[in-house]
Amino acid sequence: MKNFAWVLALSLSLPIFSATAQTADTTSVAEPEGYQFTDTKFLPTTPIKNQAQSGTCWSFAGIALLENELLRMGKPECDLSEMWIVRHCYLDKVERFVRYHATCELAGGGGVVDVPYVASNYGLVPEEAYKGLNYGYDKHNHNELDRVMRTFGEAVAGGKKPTTAWRNAAAGIIDAYLGEVPETFTYEGKEYTPESFAASLGLNMDDYVCISSFTHHPFYTQFAVEVPDNWLHGMSYNVPLDELQQIVDEAIDGGYSVLWAADVSEKGFNRKKGFMVCPAEKKSDDMSEGEWLNWSKMTDKEREAALYKLEKPGKELDVTQEMRQEGYDNFETTDDHGMLLVGKAVDQIGNEYYKVKNSWSTANGYEGYYYASVPYFRYKTICVVVNKNAISKDLRKKMGIK
Repeated sequence: MKNFAWVLALSLSLPIFSATAQTADTTSVAEPEGYQFTDTKFLPTTPIKNQAQSGTCWSFAGIALLENELLRMGKPECDLSEMWIVRHCYLDKVERFVRYHATCELAGGGGVVDVPYVASNYGLVPEEAYKGLNYGYDKHNHNELDRVMRTFGEAVAGGKKPTTAWRNAAAGIIDAYLGEVPETFTYEGKEYTPESFAASLGLNMDDYVCISSFTHHPFYTQFAVEVPDNWLHGMSYNVPLDELQQIVDEAIDGGYSVLWAADVSEKGFNRKKGFMVCPAEKKSDDMSEGEWLNWSKMTDKEREAALYKLEKPGKELDVTQEMRQEGYDNFETTDDHGMLLVGKAVDQIGNEYYKVKNSWSTANGYEGYYYASVPYFRYKTICVVVNKNAISKDLRKKMGIK
């Protein structure tokens, strides 16, 4: 999953107040324009963060899940380090890249299982112990780091025989950009190692399971979702689409946040306004005569904007299992971004949404939060990660989860 900060925002009218029309003896309130959301469930969560110019949404989303889990367990708020996860994943990615002779992924993106993987194998640290900003910036910017790591990996993998120095060299590059790994650190007056700190949190990484829904593998089996950033080949439980939605709904209703990997390259995704929808009808279905006359003069980009000029909520697609599979098979549904589902909402006509915690700062969406319609979730989800204890016993039994 990568940060598609360049995704084109759709044109949308969203005034900040409702116009009121008055006459001498009657007063009426105009119907609110744009999308109006009302939260129906909002789980306790830690503050919005900013991945900035780094393709590390997967780490921010995974860490946000663990931070929320601590809150759910009644523990104090804890700011965990995302770059700690990124560092260890990058080194392990280089190792795998060399062993695969440069035929696999080596980039800043990652998968939804990467955070539990690092926590289990390398521990965790708080943000204050490892900020990952060792290169003269006050916000994350991995443009140079990603290029350097890719070039380095190709140089090692492209040689006739790797030297004995390349692993130390890879660690040296990461240390130069993100900082050296602390063997011990002090947090709230107590000394820890990364392993002892992870153990002190009381989180069991075996509790977190990945779930997806595709028909090219049998339901109620496990498979590695075939996306480039799943470099660990992490396994997902495969369930029918209705059950995937049921798991997410019951988890949120039960107080559990859900890590969400999804496609955000859709025309129904509005980055700045903060919503994700799958409209059943395109704008062209109700274009005026004047709009049609201008159609031949439009560029392709202008036509796309006109087709999907979403001004207010309406009927959305009835997403089926077959429709979802076709989107994935045709590369229309891609593994773009990792986020966290932290609640539910409705719009002014009753359409249901999930409240989404993003990692693009508070300057986008609704102070950093987004709203994804249920059809959008059903259509564009790659997979989710949830605490297995949030899943009903009947479904756990069908899935083979103990």
